[in-house]
This record gives sequence, C-alpha cells and structure tokens, in this order.
Amino acid sequence: MCSKSFLFLYLITPWEKDAGFGRKLKTYRNHTKIIAQPGIVMKVLRRKRIVLFMAYFLLLVLTMLNLANYKWTKEPQQCNHQMRSTTYQGRSDIRFLYRPSLAKKRQLIYVLTTWRSGSSFFGELFNQNPEVFFLYEPMWHIWQKLYPGDAVSLQGAARDMLSSLYRCDLSVFQLYNSPGGKNFTSLGLFGATLNKVVCSYPLCSAYRKEVVGMVDDKVCKKCPPQSLRLLEEECLKYNTIVIKGVRILDINVLAPLMEDPSLDLKVIHLVRDPRAVANSRIKSRHGLIRENLQVVRSRDPKLRRIPFVDPGHKANKKDGSDYHSIGAMEVICDRTSRTLRSALNPPSWLKGKYMVVRYEDLVENPVKILRNIYRFANLSANHDIELFALNMTSGSSSSSKPFIVSSRNATQAASAWRTVLSIQQIKQVEDYCHHAMSVLGYERVRTAGEAKDLSKSLLTHSKL
Repeated sequence: MCSKSFLFLYLITPWEKDAGFGRKLKTYRNHTKIIAQPGIVMKVLRRKRIVLFMAYFLLLVLTMLNLANYKWTKEPQQCNHQMRSTTYQGRSDIRFLYRPSLAKKRQLIYVLTTWRSGSSFFGELFNQNPEVFFLYEPMWHIWQKLYPGDAVSLQGAARDMLSSLYRCDLSVFQLYNSPGGKNFTSLGLFGATLNKVVCSYPLCSAYRKEVVGMVDDKVCKKCPPQSLRLLEEECLKYNTIVIKGVRILDINVLAPLMEDPSLDLKVIHLVRDPRAVANSRIKSRHGLIRENLQVVRSRDPKLRRIPFVDPGHKANKKDGSDYHSIGAMEVICDRTSRTLRSALNPPSWLKGKYMVVRYEDLVENPVKILRNIYRFANLSANHDIELFALNMTSGSSSSSKPFIVSSRNATQAASAWRTVLSIQQIKQVEDYCHHAMSVLGYERVRTAGEAKDLSKSLLTHSKL
C-alpha cells in the first residue's frame, strides 16, 4: 500500500514577510513619481486579503474531502496502478477483501443427488481424500430452521449458502443458529463428527487426514469444538472443496454460481433407480418424516395420480408414512427431469461442468468409476482410496442401518426393491419418474413376476 501525498500551500503576503515594505513602496513611488493616497492602498490590501482567505478556505475543504475519501475507501489504491478488483461478490464478509489471492483457482464440486441414493458412501470418496475439504449436507440447517417451508421455496436460500461456503465463509451458519444460542462451532455442523477435516489434525488430534479410514463419531465427539474462524482458515488451505447435498432439487438453481467467473464450480449428479430410492425412503421413514413432508408440500395439487394402494388393501398405521415416502418421489423426479433436460441440451454455463454417475455402475465397478469421478474433479486416486471404495462395496451384508456407511454387498442392496415393493408401489413410482428413468436407462416392469426375476437386468445404456 502506498501513502497518499498532500501538498499544502502556505501563501504569505510580501508585506507580512518583509518588514521593509514601507521603504520599498516609498522608493517605488519616488521612481515612478506617483503620489498614492492612503485610502487607495488600504482598499487594495483588503481585496488581496479577501482573495487569499478564500484560497485558504477552498484548499482546506478539498484537503478534508480527500482525507475522508482515503479513509473510507474499501481497498487502498495502488501506486501508479489501477484499483484491484475483488473476486468476491454478494454477501461475503469484508475480511475476504484482504485475504491473499490463491496461486490457482479452487476446484469446486457440488454432488447433486437426493435422499437414499447412496450419497453417504459417495461422499466418503471425497471425505477420505487428503486434498479435499468436504462438507456433508450443510443445507440441513436451513431446512431445520425454516421448517415447515416447502422444498421448492427453500432453493434460493440453499444456493446463497453454497455461494458463501465455496468462498470459505462459514459465518453463514450463524444465520440458522438458535436465537440466543451459543456461538456456532465446528462440532455444530451437521455431520461434523464424521467429517475428516473436523476430526483430524490440526483441529483435532484424533485422526490424520492423509490416513484413509472411516471416522468413529464417538471418538470425534471428544474433539474440542473449534471456532468457525479456525475452520475457515483450514478451508482456505485446500484447492478442492466438495459439498454433498440432497436439498438442491434442480441443477438450474445453481446456474448463477456456475456462471460466476470467480468460481470454478462443477456438478456431479449422482442418480439411482427411483424404485430403489422409494424403497429405501420407506425403510428410513422415521428418519425422513420432516423432509418427506417438506417435499410433499411442493406437489402440484391439480395433477391426477394413480391410487396409492390396491382397492382391496386393508389400511394400517404405516400407510401414512409410506404415502409420504413415495409421494415425495413425484417432486424429486419432476425436478430430476428438469436437470436431465438441461444436461441433454446443455446451455453454455453447463458445458464441460456436468457429470452423471449411476449408483448401480459405481457399486458394480467402483475403481473404474472412482477414477472417472476423480478425473472430472481434477484429483488423483491413490491406492488406499481405491481399496477403500472396493472394500465398501464388496462386504458380506446386503443391508445396514439407514444413514450409516458400512461395508456391504452393494450390488444386492441396489436390487433389494424388486422383492420388497408391491407392484402397485412400483407402478406408482414409475408413473412419477418415467421420463427420468428413460433418460438414465432404468427399464420399467410389466408384472410383479418380472420385477422379482433377479436374473433379468433392468439396466440399459444411459442417454447421457
């Protein structure tokens, strides 16, 4: 920063500086033989004093204005250079204006997906990478704070949060803190006790980021809670930031961020057979009660829908939660179809910045798909992470507790819906999701027998 220089002019009249002014004036009169009357001389002196006073006053005003402008300018001017422009826009805190710019622009990744699509396991592929600052479902805080707001109305708030988080401005979490609650800390983030950055050195001594392995939440809960400022400083050390979320329903919501020249944002769209998603939602009904209601509230009330159950079905207690679990698929698949239409005919802001990954392909060939994902994200897959992906998809169990990432036979889990859902439930989901299924390569079934015939694959080539 250079200092501004100010030129102060001190104007001193000759007759005040020179005590011999009278003698000079007398000599001048003798030489010119002019006889000046005292009244005329005094009038001239008064006029000169008035002019000089006005000059002093004008100079003082200009100096004060210049000083005020210098004091309150957001960023100091550079000597003999143009003003530096900042890459931060929107509501970002002013402290970012003075942070040193990175040598290279960060690679930002958003994992666009929905509930029960294998996204917890998918997120671990980034959480375990020592080069990645990973955040798990940060928009959960918005949905909890603004409940019971419907899913569609919360899209703008979710996008604004992402805009801040991708700039390592975590103060946005304070907006969704409880009134009068304690200051937000690193352990206050949703999913914090499973986050490798939060639970590893230098924020905690329990783990090291470069050692691949699942975090035990019981161990991480013992970590000291750190301020958001320290977590922000840690975020700034990473050149890759990955955020996984299920609460952005349509990629077009992210268009302003993907068009922002100060951000290098790419989207990985993780998809799964909608019938498998619906089956998992029913299985996880108790953990998704609030989310199901918020999504269902966004349904179009004018649409005609097929019956939820067969006419002869005897009602039971769980019908209500199952209704919301499957009913949410209408909104989810409608928004997924909007994303896929944009991907099939991509606008300029989406070209080269979108990748779709089918969960079924990932668990069938985890190492190959992992390498493709990392190549898209400008990351390198090492042996430990590849082995981690392989082990997590080739366990002996075909099921586990909802929301818990564990080793399992993921191929069997991916097709479990075929033997669990009734044909009526399957038809209902297919009615909601037929367009998305067609684009992504998921075949419909005609009969209950066809659904239960596991020897027949229902996967075809995706159009993307």
